[in-house]
Amino acid sequence: MKSILKGACSVAALMVAVPAFAGESVDSDFVETIIVTATRDPNEPPVIAENRARLSRTPGSVAIVASEAYEKRTAQGFSDMLQGVPGVMAQKRYGEESRLSIRGSGIGQSYHQRGVMFAQDGVPFADADGFSDFQKIDPLSARFIEVYKGGNALRFGGAQLGGAINLVTPTGYTAESDYMLRLEGGSFDTQRISAAVAKVMGNWDVYASVNAMQADGFREYAEQDQVRGTLNLGYRFGEEREVRLIVYGADINQQVPGTLDLDTALTTPELSTDTVKAGKWARDQEIGRVSLQTHWRLNGNLVFEGGIYATTTDLHHPISIVIDQQADNQGAFGRFDWAGTLLGHKADLFWGVSYRQGQLDQQLYGNNAGENGFQFGDSRQKATALDVFSEGRFFVTDSLAFVAGASYGRATRDYVNNLASVNNAEKTFDWFAPRVGLLWQSETGTQVYANVTRSVEPPHFGALVQAPYPGFVPNKPQEAVTAEVGTRGRVNALTWDITLYQAWLQHELLSFSNTFGLPSAVAGAEDTTHKGLEAAFNWQVASEGVADGSLAVQTSYTYSDFKFDGDILYGDNQIPVVPKHQIRLGLNYEHASGLFLSPQLEWRPADVYVDYANTLKAPGYAIVSVNTGWEMENGITLFVDARNLFDKAYVPEFGAITDASAVAANTAVFYPGEGRSVYAGVLYRF
Repeated sequence: MKSILKGACSVAALMVAVPAFAGESVDSDFVETIIVTATRDPNEPPVIAENRARLSRTPGSVAIVASEAYEKRTAQGFSDMLQGVPGVMAQKRYGEESRLSIRGSGIGQSYHQRGVMFAQDGVPFADADGFSDFQKIDPLSARFIEVYKGGNALRFGGAQLGGAINLVTPTGYTAESDYMLRLEGGSFDTQRISAAVAKVMGNWDVYASVNAMQADGFREYAEQDQVRGTLNLGYRFGEEREVRLIVYGADINQQVPGTLDLDTALTTPELSTDTVKAGKWARDQEIGRVSLQTHWRLNGNLVFEGGIYATTTDLHHPISIVIDQQADNQGAFGRFDWAGTLLGHKADLFWGVSYRQGQLDQQLYGNNAGENGFQFGDSRQKATALDVFSEGRFFVTDSLAFVAGASYGRATRDYVNNLASVNNAEKTFDWFAPRVGLLWQSETGTQVYANVTRSVEPPHFGALVQAPYPGFVPNKPQEAVTAEVGTRGRVNALTWDITLYQAWLQHELLSFSNTFGLPSAVAGAEDTTHKGLEAAFNWQVASEGVADGSLAVQTSYTYSDFKFDGDILYGDNQIPVVPKHQIRLGLNYEHASGLFLSPQLEWRPADVYVDYANTLKAPGYAIVSVNTGWEMENGITLFVDARNLFDKAYVPEFGAITDASAVAANTAVFYPGEGRSVYAGVLYRF
């Protein structure tokens, strides 16, 4: 692992030091609005325009977030990168650990993430059973981020309720500039330095980056330090024919501050408990990932994309117990994209296969001040996942396309308990998930779409292996049918994306905190429903003439109504955690001189249920922040990122519990929001 990091750092340092050979840079005077439309914004970089057009072929809700949207802020994870995407709940817990849920995916997950496929360049970050965390992701190494909500992620295979998030690494051709140096720092002793280089040398191109960060954190026990490196090396054999090697490595040390009860979280949010500090709770890991990929045009109508990859993670994770893990995952994927005519009508089709396998060796110990105490667990978890998928569009008319697709999935779980073979278990899941839809597009580019999709999520090991239950807990795969209808487009100064959806779920995998000091128990609800509204608007109030500058208003609104349906315990109660209303409002002013000012409001107008019994609520809140700076013509950008200006005490994130009114209920499940903070940075591109 350390050799990978040293290699990436050396490449970055060497390339920054040498004179320019030959390269292409992209005009970065653009702020991505995250709204996908079929008509191009003339100011956007070509790589964003190309992928916006590709995503606009989807008969459902998708989004694209360019790195320009967050590079002038201190972005530390998905909570900063995806904060304006409606339908996506990305709330920070601590460090880079977040709650990430799309349309209620993984809604009961009180730690890490499931229900959404995390990927970089199509390579999953998750283990083979679909479980993943956030620390493995480097927010500064993405050229743009694709968000495929729900069944719209079919092109990656799989059929999760939430869909997929794919980070795309810059290349020598698509990076914003040949060289980049970034320095930033601020509240809670936060410091970060980043450097990147992108070059084109004949048929070769390279992008290399390295960044290092350390911070004390807002709370008492939330320090972190990390080093990450990325190398993307490509060779072109002609137009649309290339092979690419991508290497990523990270060394991350993260303290875990734990959770608080509601009163403490609102009155003294900086605290951590004595238990956390005595046990030296932490999450330290070394990560390596390598992939070899190709994009190859076979003829005028057919393109192949595919690759092989391997990932490795070594984890030391002292909490109430100590978890040591060694995870190794490998996989391969291939996809064909065809475009042409069928029966005299325009048509396109993609089809492919994705396979991954993984093994996780896990040892459990008592916590002796952060060190391994007595061992009480030793197990091996093996998983495989196979997805065969296809989707095509047939244009009944020039403006109306019928869309149909499906995926077949097969997943295996094999658990070996090295200390108690009676607990050994294995299970195979397989399913078929079809999808149909319509996509209509006007001559001006306005689109209206509708689709119905089935999703299936087999239980991960955390839902199957739950002590003291022997073997596997008999949890069934989570299944859902989701109907979606929406519209997106641009008319003059207004850009919009509006989607309505409803999902009918069976066996929804929900978690609740228990009293054993182990990770949360998981159970499947019988019937639940998720319905919602996702809306994003961008109004260019004036492109010029407002005090010699331009002014834009950006708004996103998410309505989420998730309920039990006649549950034996909870009736038709509201499912907790996700707020019914989430609003983000931003004003973006850019002066002709390069000065910019962007005040933002994050508003949760109503209280949010914490428990399934609906007896406890977390209060709503409104947070005001501002981002300002100066983008100079010489390639230097200065920025200030000021957050929670009025120092509001609030709790944006918490774990679900069963019944908060019960006498023995553990209600210490809250992660307090960060207080007032100010970060400043300088970004130099040349």
